[in-house]
Amino acid sequence: MNLKTLALAPAIALVLASGVARADITIGVIVSATGPAASLGIPEKQTFALLPQTMGGEKVRYIVLDDATDPSTAVKNARKLTAEDKVDALIGSSATPASMGILEVAFEARTPQIAMAPLPPAGDKAPWVFTTPQSFPLMAVAMVQHMTVNNVKTLGFIGYADAYGELWLKAIQDAAAAKGIAVSAVERYQRNDTSVAGQALKLVAAKPDAILIAGSGTPAVLPQATLIERGYKGKLYQTHGIANRDFLRVGGKNVEGTLFPVGPMLLAEQLADGHPSKKPALEYIKVYEGAHGANSRSTFGGHGWDAYLLLNRAVPEALKKARPGTAEFRLALRDALENVAELPAVHGVFNMSAKDHNGFDGRAAIMATVENGDWKILK
Repeated sequence: MNLKTLALAPAIALVLASGVARADITIGVIVSATGPAASLGIPEKQTFALLPQTMGGEKVRYIVLDDATDPSTAVKNARKLTAEDKVDALIGSSATPASMGILEVAFEARTPQIAMAPLPPAGDKAPWVFTTPQSFPLMAVAMVQHMTVNNVKTLGFIGYADAYGELWLKAIQDAAAAKGIAVSAVERYQRNDTSVAGQALKLVAAKPDAILIAGSGTPAVLPQATLIERGYKGKLYQTHGIANRDFLRVGGKNVEGTLFPVGPMLLAEQLADGHPSKKPALEYIKVYEGAHGANSRSTFGGHGWDAYLLLNRAVPEALKKARPGTAEFRLALRDALENVAELPAVHGVFNMSAKDHNGFDGRAAIMATVENGDWKILK
């Protein structure tokens, strides 16, 4: 035995004694840091740069890739992360279409995915995907409750011509029908459209009591500004996809009075002291705004933080069964995520189950408005 081998002997003995070499936990993250959904993806990317570097006593490494709001790029990124980097979990993406593409890879690779965008029912792939945003039906119910109190009888709709818009249309139709509200006119638009004049004229002509705009980030401003320019005087509702400062900046006076459901994080300071999300939300805001300035918070960054909270709860349980970097660990992590219970997060309280991989209840939906260029909880 040479001197080099003798020097290595203690380390080799330690590895043999433990039965297996220790390995870092590797998390693959896909965000839309560029493209139409950049106002969602940028705060998510910035959030991952602020996360703790350990989970369950193990080092954790985040590999963050940009899908440019392109589902095909999201799929390519997911394949690289699972095949080359052997990630233990996937987080992503910022938009629904890209997240749906990632799910195909997550299912094939048997790697748990935490989506930061709402997804449609996933069928046989459902066991492998979890979501941090509130579901559309949950938010639609909160919105329709507000409409009912305010005597809305007819509702117009304009939403993205993609999965996000279609899922919202289904959710609002179901919730509205339950309260006797008729969805009387339906229009669609593309995320990168520069004009929706034709759609706006049709909606104004239909004269609904209120109109729901199913968009996200800055592209959600265009329909609202156009409707106002065309003289619409009814109530204007938006989805929780608008909850970032870029929407307020781009929308200006055109988005004053907007009505929308939102998660607790955006208005954490206005929450009652007993709300379970107040403490974790304020903790996240302190970290994020400490790095990026006052009022820089975004609900989308909060979805990334909640993905971390879920993993931080699940990883210690998975480590009891397997080591990172193995198929056994990925399965154990999936199982642990499915059993997360009563986890206070910035957007609500997670109670996962085999039938519910979102786990939020009514505590995750708060009605708010835009007043004097800022967000305000509706009392």
